[in-house]
Amino acid sequence: MKKVFNSLVLAAAVVTAGFTANVHAAGELDKLLNQVKQDRISAGQLNKKREAEFNSARADKQALLNKGKNDLKNEKARGTRLQKQYAQNEKTLAIRATELDNAQGTLGEMFGVVRRAAGNTIGSITTSNISAQYPGRSDLLTKLAAAKELPTTKELEELWIALQTEMTESGKVVKFDAQVSQLAGGSTVEQVTRVGSFNLVTDSGDYVIYNSQTETVQPLGKAADAHFMASARELTSSSAGSYAPFYVDPTRGGILRLNTQKATLEDRYQQGGTPGYVITAVLALGFLIALMSLFTTLTEGSKIKSQLKDTSNPSEGNALGRILKIYHENRDSDVENLELKLDEAILRETPRIERGINTIKILAAVAPLLGLLGTVIGMIETFQQITLFGTGDPKLMAGSISMALVTTAMGIIAALPLIFVHSIVHARAKSIVHILDEQSAGIIAAHAEKEKA
Repeated sequence: MKKVFNSLVLAAAVVTAGFTANVHAAGELDKLLNQVKQDRISAGQLNKKREAEFNSARADKQALLNKGKNDLKNEKARGTRLQKQYAQNEKTLAIRATELDNAQGTLGEMFGVVRRAAGNTIGSITTSNISAQYPGRSDLLTKLAAAKELPTTKELEELWIALQTEMTESGKVVKFDAQVSQLAGGSTVEQVTRVGSFNLVTDSGDYVIYNSQTETVQPLGKAADAHFMASARELTSSSAGSYAPFYVDPTRGGILRLNTQKATLEDRYQQGGTPGYVITAVLALGFLIALMSLFTTLTEGSKIKSQLKDTSNPSEGNALGRILKIYHENRDSDVENLELKLDEAILRETPRIERGINTIKILAAVAPLLGLLGTVIGMIETFQQITLFGTGDPKLMAGSISMALVTTAMGIIAALPLIFVHSIVHARAKSIVHILDEQSAGIIAAHAEKEKA
């Protein structure tokens, strides 16, 4: 009704507008009356047409509403059916699961055994040196370990073959071609000798290891000890069917890598730092003095032995000859004066014979003290690092502790040969002085007997 009212108002407005327009257009009242009647008829027809269109649209909307209500009813009925079907399916699934468990029987236990065996074998096969020759063996094991269904007969056979291959190949020494990475970059194809599942050795006699992460064969970062390398070269050079001694690493290269990380003698020496260098200088200086003293005593001893064969012709070139010359020059002196002159001559010769011997003794005593000094310096640095960084990482203190221990060892090592050399040189010098004293005493005794005669 509201829409009809609005239509009437609109018609009235149209009539008024038409009336005003016709007044100016027609100019006559009859014509104006007729025009108003015609306009009213037209407006009525227009309103009827609009009303018919409105009723038609209203019927369409009602039809859509009825269709929506019908669809909603159908969906609710469908939801009820689906709920019933879902509940029925749950019951059916439970029944089928029980039937599947009953049908599997002990196969479920086999499934667990297969998964466990595959999981336990993945690690050993992946890191095994045999995988360097036969790559990709762990793919099936990974699949079986992660499977959620029963394995097929073929998969069980593949698992069996993988385990049997590992056991069989671990007892063989074979050669095969492999891509070997180089430390300088790149890789080359080399013939590699595999000793069971323990070690890999290239044809050139170098140990290599299998990297399971990159699945490549790569050399050790540092050469192994000489006896290990000699054993590897002997293995590669031996003929088929022969026997060769070889160092086997049961950890598949782990112990060998640790062996290459050990500090060498040069590394230990460098850890001594400045105190170690000073101890080395002391040792070198002691050996140099010892060589000079040993040369002097050996030369002098040889000359004295030659002089002993001809005491009547003293020579100025040796200590005994000079002492004998003093005797020949003072034959007419009394015993006491001759004895004093010979003692003076021996005292004059002794420093030249014993030159440097006391220095060697002092250096032998100084070397351990320098080692102790290095120990103190190393411990001071250790405590400083503890103060700065704490004790969380022992590697931070390893360098200072190494210097403390290495310098002590170096001091003792330097002192031992110096003491030994000092004893040798001292004995040689003492024997020469003893010969001079012996000859001097003999000369005095012979001179005393001549005076009594």
